[in-house]
Amino acid sequence: MKKQQLEKITPRDKNFSQWYTDVVLNAKLVEYGPVKGTIIFRPYGYAIWENIQKILDLEFKKIGVENVYFPLLIPESLFNKEKSHIEGFAPEMATVTQVGDKILEEKLFIRPTSEVLMANFFEKEVKSYRDLPLLYNQWNNVMRWEKTTRPFLRTSEFLWQEGHTIHNNQEEAKKLTLKILEIYSNFANDVLMIPVINGQKTEHEKFAGAQETYTIESLMHDGQALQAGTSHYFGNNFSKVYDIKFQNNEGKWEYAYSTSWGVSTRLIGAIIMSHSDDSGLVLPSKVSPIQVQIINVQNTDQIQDVSTKLQQELDQYRVNIDQSDKSFGFKISEAEIKGIPVRIEVGPRDLENGQVTISRRDTKEKILVKLDQVKTTVEAMIKAYDQNIYQIALDNREQRTSQAETIEEYQKILDTNQGLVLVPFCGEIACEEDVKKKTSTNSRCIPFGVEQTKGKCFNCQKESTLRVYFARAY
Repeated sequence: MKKQQLEKITPRDKNFSQWYTDVVLNAKLVEYGPVKGTIIFRPYGYAIWENIQKILDLEFKKIGVENVYFPLLIPESLFNKEKSHIEGFAPEMATVTQVGDKILEEKLFIRPTSEVLMANFFEKEVKSYRDLPLLYNQWNNVMRWEKTTRPFLRTSEFLWQEGHTIHNNQEEAKKLTLKILEIYSNFANDVLMIPVINGQKTEHEKFAGAQETYTIESLMHDGQALQAGTSHYFGNNFSKVYDIKFQNNEGKWEYAYSTSWGVSTRLIGAIIMSHSDDSGLVLPSKVSPIQVQIINVQNTDQIQDVSTKLQQELDQYRVNIDQSDKSFGFKISEAEIKGIPVRIEVGPRDLENGQVTISRRDTKEKILVKLDQVKTTVEAMIKAYDQNIYQIALDNREQRTSQAETIEEYQKILDTNQGLVLVPFCGEIACEEDVKKKTSTNSRCIPFGVEQTKGKCFNCQKESTLRVYFARAY
């Protein structure tokens, strides 16, 4: 039977940006909100985020993190205490100045992040080294007024988790910072099937107010990089500003050490741009709202009974039987565009031979499987499916990863094979700003596991001890 085509999707290699938008809207992940830069999460799109939440939240709880919720509004006087922090967010701040017909005596900022709220709370909460550590996380929304917006990747309001911890020694705080980075990295690689590079941000790119920022960096199908998660070590920067002190075990007062870390709904954008194709979404099985879609060729009692039994047999997966009155061809197209990993078609002819048709979303391969072998087949198929989409993303990154020694070599690579380029770099903020001005690119990270050899900076030719990935990025 001929498939019924859903709305047209622009070919990915013809116009990547339009392809991305077409996939997001046709898969019914979101709709645009009434205010510029906002989106409405449709049920299917929000279900992906819920699955991300469930898995990550469990990992956080394994290391003792507790969930909290802090207010949306931050008084101007409180936010202004940490100057480098306010400077980093000032251009994106949304401000409340009036309630009803009353002008407020003090401006209130809609949170772009919650470091200052947490710090203000910790100052009151922490008195002794015995009170520490405090490991908090909140799943919430924040607002950063973006000039250029795109669903999931950059929206004025977005959903995320933001972890905030405070410790009585810097070693423990640094260890926690890197432990979170490991959790993020494992999650990206093993759950989202997105290969990431772990590393440290340069001075130019580190989080405002942090001593050190660590990141997981991914590369999208079109060769542009995407920051998929960050973990920040603050040292006692915020503690000094907000007077967060504790008595150590010698009875002396000492400033506490803090961290913050987060991933957001831009991970959904990363999934789309890493795995999806011209037919729509391709979702990693662990976060796909539906892992197995059963489609009945006809709605007879026998077919319905078989479908129900298959759903019960596959109870370790999220299995849906499409009960709609849409045409069979439309159901097939809809399952494809939603990126459902495995599809089982139950029809009268196949049942005469005690079998069903099973197909994978990634390869679109179809096979006939005996009813008593469906469970083992689906288990093997989902495992192979996840491994394959990971490998495709990894191959893309490896094919688009290069090295350059000079700015001229770097520019030539960008023009011919856009991707990650490893370069010797001086690390100076002014030099990186110059690179950005010349090439519209910036540093992604100082990668772990790459030898940091001496040389000449690829841009300014000063002495260099760093090897850094640069790229165009979302």
